[in-house]
Amino acid sequence: QVQLVESGGGLVQTGGSLRLSCAASGRIFRLNLMGWYRQAAGKQRELVATIGDGGSTNYADSVKGRFTISRDNAKNTVYLQMNNLKPEDTTVYYCTAGEPGRLPYWGRGTQVTVSS
Repeated sequence: QVQLVESGGGLVQTGGSLRLSCAASGRIFRLNLMGWYRQAAGKQRELVATIGDGGSTNYADSVKGRFTISRDNAKNTVYLQMNNLKPEDTTVYYCTAGEPGRLPYWGRGTQVTVSS
């Protein structure tokens, strides 16, 4: 079993920055795709950014140019650097990671609140 634990969420003013981290632990074979999603109350979970084990990245249009995803394979950790935060970025952010042949793993989420 693999566990994902997010950290780094919090309260920040508009235009501020936060860095989210997500560390995977447990019986890890090989994590391929890792990423971040977010979900507001009453809405579907939406993609924020993903990163492959080779470093290829994908971003939602709403965060391009403001957020940067990265990973440290040696530490089984994925990061999300969020700059120029906006009130509409306020929600719970979830980390996800996948292994070949297995359903994706999910963290419990970390709250990000951007005040106007």
